Amino acid sequence: MRRLITIIFLVCTVSALAQKQKTYCNPINVDYGYTPFESFTEWGKHRATADPVIVNYKGDFYLFSTNQWGYWHSADMLNWKFHERKFLRPWNKTKDELCAPGVGIVGDTMVVFGSTYTKNFTLWGSTDPKGNKWFPLVDSLEIGGWDPSFFTDDDGKFYMYNGSSNNYPMYGVELDRKTFQPKGTRTPMYLLQSWRYGWQRFGEYMDDTFLDPFSEGAWMTKHNGKYYFQYGAPGTEFSGYSDGVVVGTKPLFYDSPSTPQSDPLSYKGGGFSRGAGHGATFQDNSKNYWHISTSIICVKNTWERRMGIWPTGFDKNDVMWTNTAFGDYPLYLPSERKEGAPAGPGWMLINYKKPVTVSSTLGSFNANNAVDESIKTYWSAKTANNGEWIQTDLGSLATVNAIQINYADQDAEFIGKQTGIYHQYKVLSSTDGKKWTSLVDKSQNKTDVPHDYIELQKPVKTRFIKMVNIHMPTGKFAISGLRVFGNGNGEKPTKVKNLIVLRTEKDKRSAYIKWEPVDNAFAYNLYYGTAPDKLYNCIMIHDFNEYWFKAMDSQKAYYFAIEAINENGVSVKTEVKKVE
Repeated sequence: MRRLITIIFLVCTVSALAQKQKTYCNPINVDYGYTPFESFTEWGKHRATADPVIVNYKGDFYLFSTNQWGYWHSADMLNWKFHERKFLRPWNKTKDELCAPGVGIVGDTMVVFGSTYTKNFTLWGSTDPKGNKWFPLVDSLEIGGWDPSFFTDDDGKFYMYNGSSNNYPMYGVELDRKTFQPKGTRTPMYLLQSWRYGWQRFGEYMDDTFLDPFSEGAWMTKHNGKYYFQYGAPGTEFSGYSDGVVVGTKPLFYDSPSTPQSDPLSYKGGGFSRGAGHGATFQDNSKNYWHISTSIICVKNTWERRMGIWPTGFDKNDVMWTNTAFGDYPLYLPSERKEGAPAGPGWMLINYKKPVTVSSTLGSFNANNAVDESIKTYWSAKTANNGEWIQTDLGSLATVNAIQINYADQDAEFIGKQTGIYHQYKVLSSTDGKKWTSLVDKSQNKTDVPHDYIELQKPVKTRFIKMVNIHMPTGKFAISGLRVFGNGNGEKPTKVKNLIVLRTEKDKRSAYIKWEPVDNAFAYNLYYGTAPDKLYNCIMIHDFNEYWFKAMDSQKAYYFAIEAINENGVSVKTEVKKVE
């Protein structure tokens, strides 16, 4: 009995500690499955998912994404529970288990449908997704559709949207709520206009080299009587992968006016976790909006991707925005989010390119890859043995509030979704590199935490952070980002001077931007928009004092401001600069 009481006490204590956490960090920490396709593993087996959807159903969040052989649910957007579930039927001849799933709510029923060009995928329904209880609404939804999504209007009418092409537009159609058969034919919603909107151009450098841009990943949100049709573009493998939005007066645009917003709704072209395309918008229980979308790795395969969640909303003029500035730094959870307040606590990255020592190094997977703010590069130890370690030197005593540990897949052995796997490790801190104190102890952890994020209950002043491996689920002990957040307790950067934006008549979608470097800054946030009070998009630029910017609407004037960043904080922004 005493042992039982002790176990209950420990479980309650752990639960209470988890409830106290106020922040999360992108990419979100869920047990991502490994790619199920052998042909995608020629450069190495790896985790992969994309095309996420979150819906709020009866006060809980439900998350679906590509090829996970199930879905997650969460009460707080921090702790996600995975539910194993295969949605394909025996007659579905494909390995794509819910690729780019469509999820919606109609009445009291959650509906789920996978991408298909066939006529025989099942439309599933559930009134108890937490209990993993599902039933076929339609055995074979003949209308099919790739990258589907669903929307129920205030009048009860039910719509389906879909499309994934670099030749054809996105489409929408009303479905009968009882039979789920189409009422009429699919009608065009939007076709990309990359000749006007620079961010829609295909390629890492937005140059339309190799292919024309793709539009995909439809989603619809209604706000203040207007319809906000969202779409992903121009390509899922690029830093500029974004969600755009077109605003209309009806749920189908074929007989009503619609206007594209000039800039992406969600865009994250710089920083550790890049890309913010093909996603979905949802509300928490306080009616705040959020946007989940795909972020990239794309090293071992084009489809090696992750997921991020960003604060979203509408301004007084009904312009829809998503805040990705410091979007891969700690952000407040829904329980802590306040209207008009900062999106996060303002903890800075305090170990960017700081000295790193390690227990061993595999080949050219060098130690400093773990602190270079690129999720594409990583350090790997020679083994996965208990005792392999990595240590980062903060340079001086600093205040540590949180740590994010991003594992990389080196010599992984898994194919498809895995359950029952786990990571175990310890994090130690030291003021002198000699005497060590336990900071985080996950030596008994039994969960899969590929992007683990730990918010310390109390901030710690220290200089050295050391992570010691105990157990890896597969492959070598490898880290793409050992990211330490807090404050360096020094001087913030000074204000940036001489912001110059060169925009010529040759291509008004593009500009060459330069500014005077700030000596004690390691990065800059460049904000831009089509109105001086609507600089909703942001690009984080590390190390350099120049940027080739190619994302503008050629037919509008633009406004820019910039701020400098270091481990101690953020400078004052420059005055807003207008460029015709």
